[in-house]
Amino acid sequence: MVKKRRFNRWLVVVGAVLIQLALGAIYAWPVFTPSLEAAGWSKAQTQIVFSAGLFFFAVLTVVSGRLMPRLGPRKLALAGGIVLGAGNILAGLVGGTNIGLLVLFIGVIGGSGIGLAYIVPIAVGMRWFPDKKGLITGLAVAGFGFGAMFWIKFAGTWGDLIEKVGLSQTFFFYGILFLAMVVVGGIWMVFPPDGWNPEGWSPPAPKRGQVAEGTHLKSRDMLRTPQFYMIFLTFAFSAGAGLMTIGLMKLFPRDALQSSGMTPEAAGAVAGTAMAFFFSLANGFGRIAWGYLSDRLGRKLSVVLMCSSQGILMMAFVKMAGMPSTLYLFSALIGFNFGGNFTLFPTLTADTFGARHIGQLYGWVFLAYGVGGILGPMLGGRLGDMGNFPLAFMICGALCFLAALLAAAVRPPRAAVE
Repeated sequence: MVKKRRFNRWLVVVGAVLIQLALGAIYAWPVFTPSLEAAGWSKAQTQIVFSAGLFFFAVLTVVSGRLMPRLGPRKLALAGGIVLGAGNILAGLVGGTNIGLLVLFIGVIGGSGIGLAYIVPIAVGMRWFPDKKGLITGLAVAGFGFGAMFWIKFAGTWGDLIEKVGLSQTFFFYGILFLAMVVVGGIWMVFPPDGWNPEGWSPPAPKRGQVAEGTHLKSRDMLRTPQFYMIFLTFAFSAGAGLMTIGLMKLFPRDALQSSGMTPEAAGAVAGTAMAFFFSLANGFGRIAWGYLSDRLGRKLSVVLMCSSQGILMMAFVKMAGMPSTLYLFSALIGFNFGGNFTLFPTLTADTFGARHIGQLYGWVFLAYGVGGILGPMLGGRLGDMGNFPLAFMICGALCFLAALLAAAVRPPRAAVE
């Protein structure tokens, strides 16, 4: 009798990182905005594509969570890769700099593909690693943060794709790569058998702020609780601040540096480095670090610390964006905190409502990311057109403080504890 080969659960992490590297391309959008401005787009218009992508990303995450029990994670990852790749390929073939077509292909179709695949590595990783939920979720989504750095650099200073072949060919080439990476990573996206636990590990007693082991709410139950709406608003405010910063990272620092006497070319290069290297790299490491810390400090305390420190950084950034050294430092710190959102909110959701149906539960919570993705970048773009970038950062900083207060008040639902 042939003995069945045991699945190596660390292959799930490899597949997750590969998938998320491709999905993180949505954060590379700022590298395209200068070319679109040169083609006659306003600052607000450059943010419409980004906001549309974030919105459909969030909405399709809910759909993905509901489809997962029927289709399974592998098929969902495959579908997401095909849709994401197709959106970018079509943008390359017929999009050009047409705002309507780019909103459709990059925003609606590309964002939908990201949403279909995004929840898959998180849900699969939590099931294979109940002993390391925070750390593994951080590793699973770290590629999303690191992806922005790679795609920005390949389009810019590393590969000069935009300069050499133009926007359309860059979109087309990226679409091919995204499709291939998500499909390959999806090979390892399978759930463990029901009741599986790592060898030698048994579920510990729940910590303060967690539901009892074995309690697993479904989405319809979660949506009836005030805790869901508290977590939702916390995520929307925190993510919206970071998403606004991403959308404006080439625009606001560039203007601030030029006001300090820097030439437009030098200011553009410094702002590009702040986004492509410092923000993006710290975003990826922040996902891992906040996951590791949350396994020790607890999810709720970690969210409170992340949101309150982000509020301080957002307000201080107004004064720090005009010098390269402080721009790099604060870009890294804001990116580090922003990355924590994508580790802490899935695990906070699991701690509050149970982990068995996390694909469905977190899909609803992740809608907050779409809300933040519309309000944050559009707020920044509109105030930027009015010549008042600083006000946008001050408003988002205040909302981060409010998010910290909301997170501090979250308790497991009474019915779940009983």
